[in-house]
Amino acid sequence: MQRLWSIVLSGLLLLLLAGCRPGPDSLATASGTAVPQPAQPDMILLTTTSVRDSGLLDVLVADFQRRTGYRVKPVVAGSGQVLTLGANGAGDVLLTHSPAAETAWLAAGHGLERRLVMFNDYLIVGPPDDPAGLRDSPSTAAALQRVASQRALFISRGDRSGTHTRERQLWQQAGIVPAGSWYQESGTGQGQSLQIASEKRGYVLTDRGTYLVQRQRLALVPLVERTGPELLNIYHVLTVNPARGERVNAAGGRAFADYVVGPAAQTLIASFGIERYGEPVFTPAAGREVADLP
Repeated sequence: MQRLWSIVLSGLLLLLLAGCRPGPDSLATASGTAVPQPAQPDMILLTTTSVRDSGLLDVLVADFQRRTGYRVKPVVAGSGQVLTLGANGAGDVLLTHSPAAETAWLAAGHGLERRLVMFNDYLIVGPPDDPAGLRDSPSTAAALQRVASQRALFISRGDRSGTHTRERQLWQQAGIVPAGSWYQESGTGQGQSLQIASEKRGYVLTDRGTYLVQRQRLALVPLVERTGPELLNIYHVLTVNPARGERVNAAGGRAFADYVVGPAAQTLIASFGIERYGEPVFTPAAGREVADLP
């Protein structure tokens, strides 16, 4: 009889627990509050390798999913490819860092809006012994001129990413068309390009976030940094125009865009990296103007 009562009580407890669980149209948050399930919960975020390689992507996606009930599929590539995918309706929202290309993309009608999210900066890193003598360069242009004049190995991403676009702009400002065996294109993301430069004892342009995450595994040190606004690295969120394809989840894209410029995400961005690296990886910038950035 005692065993029978135990079985009955166990069954009642299971029924009680089942009744406390949110149904298929809701999601329980960490605080226990039920979040209504979106009508179209699956959404595609198109973003860049620097956001992924820095580690910030995982943090933002996890928090966004917990708060909203959306299920995010990140697609990671260089900014050029990300913008092309967005133009073809192969995603719902973009997080990129190629300002001129973003402006043209929006003007072409591929997106609905573009909002400032965050920034960090670029730097040139290289071997600690600095064979080309970049460390005392008065400007980024002067540093690149030294690289070219000494035919020092330089690793370029060569992938039409935001970083690659900025690198090409910096060479142009230095009055140089890089070519020859000393200028090698990796065709890979930022993290892999850093590894290649480290192994080959070359120089490379990188965003600060990816470098901070990987620096313990690299034989590379910062040599050119904070020389002026040409090294500013700015990230925007762009929503895809639903007219670009039937697959576009406009509500999901807008929800992520609102989230990433909102207080919860901006607070995460402000603190991300401080505990582990001793400094923030990005600086939140929602609501600010690009002209006012340092």
